[in-house]
Amino acid sequence: MVGHGEMREVRLWVQTTGPAEVHFRYRDEEDPERVRRTAVVTTSAETAYVAEIAADSVEPGRRYSYEVWVDGRRAERSYPLRFQTPALWQWRTDPPPFTIALASCFYVNEPVYDRPGTPYGSNYPVLSALTARAPDLMLWLGDNTYLREVDWWSRTGILARYAHTRALPELQPLLGSTHHLATWDDHDYGPNDSDRSYIGKAWTREAFDLFWANPPSAPGLGGVTTMFEWADVQFFLLDDRWDRSPNDRRTGEREMLGEEQIRWLVDALASSNATFRIVAMGGQVLNPAARFENYATFPEERERLLEAIRAENIPGVIFLSGDRHHTELTKLDRPGTYPLYDLTVSPLTAGLASPDTTNTLQVPGTYVREHNFAILSFDGPRTERRLTMTVVGADGVERWSRTIVATELR
Repeated sequence: MVGHGEMREVRLWVQTTGPAEVHFRYRDEEDPERVRRTAVVTTSAETAYVAEIAADSVEPGRRYSYEVWVDGRRAERSYPLRFQTPALWQWRTDPPPFTIALASCFYVNEPVYDRPGTPYGSNYPVLSALTARAPDLMLWLGDNTYLREVDWWSRTGILARYAHTRALPELQPLLGSTHHLATWDDHDYGPNDSDRSYIGKAWTREAFDLFWANPPSAPGLGGVTTMFEWADVQFFLLDDRWDRSPNDRRTGEREMLGEEQIRWLVDALASSNATFRIVAMGGQVLNPAARFENYATFPEERERLLEAIRAENIPGVIFLSGDRHHTELTKLDRPGTYPLYDLTVSPLTAGLASPDTTNTLQVPGTYVREHNFAILSFDGPRTERRLTMTVVGADGVERWSRTIVATELR
């Protein structure tokens, strides 16, 4: 898998089936005769036979092919293995165009441990449709694997579930040629609707760090909160589980993100010079329906965050979310300033939700109740940047598309 990429370093990931010495070899596609090599890492059972290794002989704005070597032999693959580095465009050119795929709710069946009856996961060819779009990056919006009853209460079970999901054959071409980043939601954090009381969260945090080659987590916070940028866009990945109050707690202050994470986010948004400031987390932010696990069920904290964005006059903010097992675009008009949008993308392969009409802020024509993913495309000159949201079904056909110009978000 290709992980987080920077101008001078790209994180590459591999999991072996037993102890092995692994490394990567890579070539600049414009200088294929020169072979670069990463460090050699020995995988072990203690870390689920995972290795994350830096390709650190790279230059900005280049494309590379790579190979995986295991115990001195090349691991042959029938699909392309490629990565790229962000361009050094600052003070030189307009920011380059790029695309990022979005998805959530990725369920991979394992009948011996699944609930009896109709399998909950299906339609794996959606991954081929996604791969065919050849996005530069992919952002996983939570429920990226589904921990089951057999997994929740042991480190062994959690690591086994992550490994089982990651090994799906249909997933491999996408992993090998697109940069992957992620946040989580309840099902890859712990049990359904889990919160800060879950005793296994140190195990799932460890598994998340092993199986996702993300940037470093935000300092001083306990969960998986982080940030990355590509061209003139910054992505802020929030953790809606680590400090979350129990849904049924009747007393005490209710919080989903917690004061420290909100402080970090507002600081980071205010410090950003990005044209678009994309805030992503597992649950919906703007849907006003106080049901399911939407942020509206934490009204005081939600209002503090939205008011801080308004008071700080932060431009270019757009929310991304998953969780709901349908896709929709939510628009919140704000008198005196620009509207906020929340693009919810779900599910990739998990079961579909019952029809839902409770979101009174849903943009007409954007409700999709089928397996799907989305592509965000950023293009245009620095002064006229555009974001185009496109939702695509498992058959590869576009369901809807909307364009937002950066000047509309000021």
